Amino acid sequence: MTNKTNQSIAVIGLGYVGLPLAVEFGKKYPTVGFDINENRIKELSEGFDRTLEVEEKDLKESKCLQFASNVEHIATCNIFIVTVPTPIDHFKNPDLGPLLKASAMLGKVLKKGDIVIYESTVYPGCTEEDCVPVLEKYSGLKFNTDFYCGYSPERINPGDKVNTLKTIRKVVSGSTPEVAQTVKTLYDSIVDAGTFLASSLKVAEASKAIENAQRDVNISFVNELSLIFDKMGIDTHDVLEAAGTKWNFLRFSPGLVGGHCIGVDPYYLMHKAQSLGYYPQVILSGRRINDNMGMFVANKVIKLMIKKGHKIEGSKALLLGVTFKENCPDIRNSRVIDIYNELRQFGLSVEVYDPWANKDEVKEEYGICLLPELDERTYDVIILAVSHSEFLALEYNNLTHNKSSVIFDTKAFLDRKLVDARL
Repeated sequence: MTNKTNQSIAVIGLGYVGLPLAVEFGKKYPTVGFDINENRIKELSEGFDRTLEVEEKDLKESKCLQFASNVEHIATCNIFIVTVPTPIDHFKNPDLGPLLKASAMLGKVLKKGDIVIYESTVYPGCTEEDCVPVLEKYSGLKFNTDFYCGYSPERINPGDKVNTLKTIRKVVSGSTPEVAQTVKTLYDSIVDAGTFLASSLKVAEASKAIENAQRDVNISFVNELSLIFDKMGIDTHDVLEAAGTKWNFLRFSPGLVGGHCIGVDPYYLMHKAQSLGYYPQVILSGRRINDNMGMFVANKVIKLMIKKGHKIEGSKALLLGVTFKENCPDIRNSRVIDIYNELRQFGLSVEVYDPWANKDEVKEEYGICLLPELDERTYDVIILAVSHSEFLALEYNNLTHNKSSVIFDTKAFLDRKLVDARL
């Protein structure tokens, strides 16, 4: 096992999770931030982070950090931390492709005594059952004899400048008690909030899976309430405000559930449960409700337009926001696309404006050409899909044709007097 005094670290994957991690480790240990995206490496080397998670001054303060896209540059490291994406495919099944490719790559440079720590979100058992065999195959080494593993689930909240890597307590684990202590000491050195040592890799993996599954189920509950109260003609947020006066009422709001965690992680837990012969009812039901909210919003808007006398086909719609959350450029698994597609199927001409999103990424991921700015255009319907702070300052009356235009607020973000309805 690697000596604590000569630790050199490689962080594999420099996205929202990997980059902040590499920066903090680079302040104390020789660290290589590795990513296969050469353009990403070039930008970071020049001090620019397009995710906006790390500022240029923080990159400069990480004196021991280097960036690389060539695997030879990580060959001398002895601790490897994997933070690659773990998405789902079109059938909602876990896509372990990036994780297993990263494991195969590491297997080729793995040495005796090295430790591989996974941070990517997986189902319980994935590290030992899926990743370790790949490491063994490509390295020729034996697990827990020649090399070791750890698991420390990421808890990054994109766009959040208060709850950060250093201020959120970190769950850690190791494949042996000794390795677990090494992993704990390593993360304790950069996380001000400290660490929690889980009893096993599987327990640490499961803790991450249920964190987001719990939020998903809670949000699905208020989303279902929104569907019910819509039929009653009651404003959901009025009900939640009243119920929230009780001290133990949990405050969740209805909305679109996307992103890299809440909209994805429950499918990993469901996959593992189903492989064991158990079909989770509550989690599956919550996912079904949340996945259908974009369709509900679009249909609600169409009904409002009909009520105001609009001819649906050919009407012009503006979607405000395409990122999965406010004041953040992250477009991963954004459910705004569901509203967009549904409106297009009704025959509307739909335009999207988002000052935070990267237009090239949106084009590549969703096939949507973002408006560069809001100029003299006017619309029959405006849907606020993401509550970017910039949207509070818009002159909505200048963006609508007349008083018959529909304004729908999915986030209860705008002045109620301005909107026709809200989620």
